[in-house]
Amino acid sequence: MALLKHLLLSFTIIIISFVACYSTLQEDPPSSIIYIDHSPSIDDGRTFKNLIKQSTNVLSLNRFDKRSSLKKLSVNDYGAKGNGDADDTEAFKKAWDVVCSSGEAILVVPQANYLLKPIRFSGPCEPNVEVQISGTLEASDDPSDYEDDRRHWLVFDNVKKLFVYGGGTIDGNGKIWWKNSCKRNKKRPCKDAPTALTFYNCEDLTVENLSIENAQQIHVSFQDSVNIKVSGLTVTAPEDSPNTDGIHVTNTQNIQISSSVIGTGDDCISIVHGSKDVEATDITCGPGHGISIGSLGSGKSKEFVSGIRVNRAKIFGTKNGVRIKTWQGGSGSSASDIQFQNIGMDNVTNPIIINQNYCDKKKKPCKKMLSRKSAIQIKNVLYQNITGTSASDIAVKFDCSDKFPCEEIVLQNIDLECEGGDDAEAMCNNVELSYLGNVRPRCNSKKRKAFTTITSIWKYFSWYI
Repeated sequence: MALLKHLLLSFTIIIISFVACYSTLQEDPPSSIIYIDHSPSIDDGRTFKNLIKQSTNVLSLNRFDKRSSLKKLSVNDYGAKGNGDADDTEAFKKAWDVVCSSGEAILVVPQANYLLKPIRFSGPCEPNVEVQISGTLEASDDPSDYEDDRRHWLVFDNVKKLFVYGGGTIDGNGKIWWKNSCKRNKKRPCKDAPTALTFYNCEDLTVENLSIENAQQIHVSFQDSVNIKVSGLTVTAPEDSPNTDGIHVTNTQNIQISSSVIGTGDDCISIVHGSKDVEATDITCGPGHGISIGSLGSGKSKEFVSGIRVNRAKIFGTKNGVRIKTWQGGSGSSASDIQFQNIGMDNVTNPIIINQNYCDKKKKPCKKMLSRKSAIQIKNVLYQNITGTSASDIAVKFDCSDKFPCEEIVLQNIDLECEGGDDAEAMCNNVELSYLGNVRPRCNSKKRKAFTTITSIWKYFSWYI
């Protein structure tokens, strides 16, 4: 009997220990650990958004801890008036020189209206430099102030680990430039206008929570840079403002653009030559010309882009939805490894478009030259889960080169119709195309070359391996 009691007691202890261990194993992982499912399945995006929010909270706490030890230097302490009339350019230069040379500091722009001529915030700087813009930066509208450099207004040049934020506004004050544009006034010669905000040759850059509006030309440009995080931007200009791209990416690698609202007179996002590993997530676009890769290959140049991901976008009232455009006669590597996923279109004139015969000549219209011996190769492009309405009869348009046709183009789960519910059409020239899932409209062109089902599915799923 004593032996039986001893066995029962031992068994009870073992059970309790097992339950305790199992409960410990089932506890939630630390908040800094994030598990991401790399399978190609698509949900409603809530899980992904929660993971992003969780990660952002952890990063924000870490950043706050570091920021608390940084000294703050206000531009007002260096002579800035902030009354919207006085030229505050020199005060900003002085404040920047101190912050850049000392490091461990924040350049503070308080809530006021600062009038600025062109200015370049140059590095290299000592570590841990931030710019907190709470007020409004307004550009001089006197063209003579830009005689030394007609292409730029605000430039951050050669700065590593820079953080620019603050909830303020960058106002390009572009009306005078739009008025004198050759696109508005055909009698005017075509001249360059300044980009409002340029990040050039920057590394490990974060830009978040800013409004950029009424740029003279491009609103914000990332050029020759690497490791960039952009979020929470609001970019706006009138629909008829010429060449006012929202976010422009050129020769930049590993850039993430997220949770931004863009409506201008040109591309919401334009991605051009030399750009690689570009992600645009949770983008609202309209009005404007949509999200564009290109143009590429102007003047027979050798150019390439690759590793482009556009995921979860709302595009409305634009001339184009998702577009790839290349000039005739261009050459180089290619535009390849591109994915457009989970996109809603509302009253978009060209929801899905590839144009290998793009032309934007100011004086003479281009002629389509079928005898061209070179072209930018477009290949390995996925369009997945794209739905909504087209403002034109043709919702899908692939106008590819006869010498260098578009290759490995995949349409999966596409549902586009005309405004009012009528069936839309697809126009396809010189494209190797395959379908997965339900796709409408579908191409009927005789020039379309279809992959076999096995080859198409294998190439599609190989992207996730």
